Amino acid sequence: MQKHKEDFKKIGAAVLISLLVFVLSFSIFNATQASLLGLIAFMVTLWTNEGLPLGVVSLLPIVLFPAFSILPTTQTTANYSNPIIFLFFGGFLLAIAVEKTELHRWITDKMFAVFPSSAKGIIFSLTITSGLLSSLLSNTTTTLLLMSIALFITENVRLKMRFALSIAYGASVGGILTPIGTPPNLILLGFMQKNGMEVISFFQWMIMVSPLVFMMFFVVASLLSIGVKDIDISLKSEKKALDTQQKKVLFLIGGVILLLLLNAPLKPYWNGLGLNENGILLSAGLLLFAPPFNVLEWMGDKVKIPFRIMFLFGAGFSIAAAFSATGLADEVASYLIVITQLHPILIILSVAMLITFTTEITSNTALISVMLPVIYAVSQQSGLNATLFMMVAAVCASYAFMLPIATPPNAIAMSSGAVSVKDMARYGVVFNFLGIFLIVIIAEFFWKGFL
Repeated sequence: MQKHKEDFKKIGAAVLISLLVFVLSFSIFNATQASLLGLIAFMVTLWTNEGLPLGVVSLLPIVLFPAFSILPTTQTTANYSNPIIFLFFGGFLLAIAVEKTELHRWITDKMFAVFPSSAKGIIFSLTITSGLLSSLLSNTTTTLLLMSIALFITENVRLKMRFALSIAYGASVGGILTPIGTPPNLILLGFMQKNGMEVISFFQWMIMVSPLVFMMFFVVASLLSIGVKDIDISLKSEKKALDTQQKKVLFLIGGVILLLLLNAPLKPYWNGLGLNENGILLSAGLLLFAPPFNVLEWMGDKVKIPFRIMFLFGAGFSIAAAFSATGLADEVASYLIVITQLHPILIILSVAMLITFTTEITSNTALISVMLPVIYAVSQQSGLNATLFMMVAAVCASYAFMLPIATPPNAIAMSSGAVSVKDMARYGVVFNFLGIFLIVIIAEFFWKGFL
């Protein structure tokens, strides 16, 4: 009964916030545009305070957008079958297979073996292991898997806090290494595809973001390692050979990576295989149910498929479509056009600062869904490189380290009991600014050569 009262209060708070946003917006925008902003505020509040389940909130656009004459039902529901969603679906089937066969333990053991069994070495290994796993698996899944291992390494409270943060921050950092690593990446690719832009290939994406990712790995691990030099610790490793099921999954993942590399064009030397990357990932995931793999079983493993995250993608794409359809993106862009008079590096800095600190208090999926159409419209009006600025925004949406609600890995670290809000904010604000600095420099002096 108490929970029902709390949920009712949370929904009531969402309604009040949405009405306030509508009233304030109506003084600047038309009724339809103000309604859209009010509905977005309503959903973002519910995503944040969990007044309703995430999957339920993510399906609300199908009901609310037609009801408020923002988008017809057919146009809204079409966003829930965006091809990028099936890319994620295939990737998550691979992730379920990795977890089911406990292949992640073998991978983790190999990563630990690279570094010395000291407190600093473990922090580095946890950061990098978490990051690399998150580039292929869900960062939520990776954080949960590693957190259960790391917290039993030591009884030292200070080390537990640093281990937990190294996993959470490593997952956020590594999530951008591949297009399937985190939802904002996929939303960006889906938006580019829908607007007829040249979509960044899997391999090109990895080349572009690798310098940023590995520099951030070093920064995160180095700062978290300060003050642990004198703490003695030993790490016991269980060395086991791969079993048959693990070998099958490892073989399939290796085959997918090779196929993605061959599929990626490297002009003017190689045009790629021309295969659809969504199909490659989905095919690999579906093969896990078929001979000779037979790793997954539908009846037993379907419960692990994150349908609520797929609905979240659909909501994100619907919000982006509504921003364009109502003209709100162009309207907001007209107010932001003034920043295009700045030096390009200052424009990149403005975008990075705005996205990084806004996503601390809201869903990064919802935020990037709202901002991509705006950034695209501003770029179209001013002749700027839309792909460059949208990619900066997508990356910054994942690089929020200050608050538990900013990202799922942050929330998991907090729920472990090893991290306080004060600890997370103290380290997080430093990583926020360092991340922004590195993103701006790499975007200006490296990404421009690709985009």
